[in-house]
Amino acid sequence: MSREQKAVDRARKAFLTGRSKSLEYRITQLKNLLRFVRERQNEITEGLKKDLGRSEGGTLYETLGLESEINLAVKYLKEWAAPRPVSKSMMTISDQVYIQPEPLGVVLVIGAWNYPWAVTIGPLIGAIAAGNAAVIKPSEVSSHTSKVMEDFLPLYLDKELYPVVTGGLTETQELLKQRFDHIFYTGNGTVAKIIMEAAAKHLTPTTLELGGKSPCYIDNNCDLAIACRRIAWGKYSNCGQTCIAPDYILCDPSMQDRVIEEIKKNIKDFYTEDPQKCLDYGHIINHRHFRRLMALLEGSTVAVGGENDESLCYIGPTVLRDVKPDAKVMQEEIFGPLLPILTVSSADEAIKFINQREKPLALYIFTSDNKLIKRMIAETSSGGVVANDCLMHFSVSSLPFGGVGNSGMGHYHGKYGFDNLSHLRGCLIKQLKMEGVNKMRYPPHTADKLGWARFFILKHVDFGSLGRMVLLALMAVFVAVILQVTDYYTHLINGIHINSQNSQFFRQVIYFINI
Repeated sequence: MSREQKAVDRARKAFLTGRSKSLEYRITQLKNLLRFVRERQNEITEGLKKDLGRSEGGTLYETLGLESEINLAVKYLKEWAAPRPVSKSMMTISDQVYIQPEPLGVVLVIGAWNYPWAVTIGPLIGAIAAGNAAVIKPSEVSSHTSKVMEDFLPLYLDKELYPVVTGGLTETQELLKQRFDHIFYTGNGTVAKIIMEAAAKHLTPTTLELGGKSPCYIDNNCDLAIACRRIAWGKYSNCGQTCIAPDYILCDPSMQDRVIEEIKKNIKDFYTEDPQKCLDYGHIINHRHFRRLMALLEGSTVAVGGENDESLCYIGPTVLRDVKPDAKVMQEEIFGPLLPILTVSSADEAIKFINQREKPLALYIFTSDNKLIKRMIAETSSGGVVANDCLMHFSVSSLPFGGVGNSGMGHYHGKYGFDNLSHLRGCLIKQLKMEGVNKMRYPPHTADKLGWARFFILKHVDFGSLGRMVLLALMAVFVAVILQVTDYYTHLINGIHINSQNSQFFRQVIYFINI
């Protein structure tokens, strides 16, 4: 039995003990995870510095997001896990009808290397909160961070329920042979297809957090200085290695020179005149990605930056001008510090350009025109939309984060992560009473029965407990009144000529009273 299979088997056996179903146990594990993030900040910082050249400040922003997510889950877990009442029909007015979230089982979390803590521990928070066991597979590309997870997470979390499995392609392939109840993957579309194929063998559902080419449209009607400052921050943070970074700019030809100058100014403000020596800039993750990015520059005109040093995996903040749609840099997600500018004559052309391509993970719109913002939201599709800023929707736990189409499926953050890794179980609790009401559903099926079935099934109600009491009281009064006039209406039906529509109504009333 392989190391990976043993880890999965132990996790499943631990899950079957039922200890992760206890809310108190989940909260304890979440608090231990929070303690890990705080107590091991030095190790986390050192790992990211070695992997990505990340500064201490840059690391802190990533771990602060995790602390916020954990605190939110601890605060609201009892509310999230509680039964959720739903609306009823007249057929179920006296029954208990609710949704009960329950754990899925054993979840596989496969993280990525660019923000290894946010995209590995983030899904883990949802898995723990939902009561699952989880096998944690950090990316081998960010090897120093992976080592920190392997060495220290078991000191804080239940090592049977939440094992860390490290390694590369071979280990991941072995993991994918095992049966899981959910697979949560963050990475690229090529690997996502392999994961989906492996998951299909066990009918395992997947969450795929991918990426794509996230457009950034700059309207003529906006504060260009502020817009370019926020775009430069969103693009060059983490050396451009962010799945929701603005991938390219769309703007009017008359704006291109001003956009270039403003972004150039902000690069200097953020990273000094020599970004290579700036602690807040970082470097490309490895030589393979460095060479991939340099190849994307072919055929494009560099307007700003372009400096590079392969020995240090360094590429400076770069802006490309007059880029054509068929340029190499426009054929795949950039995932690096290259920012192409393409010109469009109008918002109409920008919308058409966006819609002709795969649905992106994010769409950025910079304009002071609220009507244009609403129009672009209505006429395009993307995982998320941000107007007049970049990246910030990732930090909002009350928003679902995830892609659509080629940019991914499923979502997480806050309650959305809890729900995504829970089975939302529909529950209907009836009593063995009032069997007369059920006569309408039993054969033989008559016109009277079908008439009452139509009334009870199609009428939906959404009352609280007080509303139900009032409704039942009104129904009791209704029945009492009908009882007093039953003989009278029976006499009318049998002895007096009335129209067929009213006759049918009266017969249904009498049928209801009899049951």
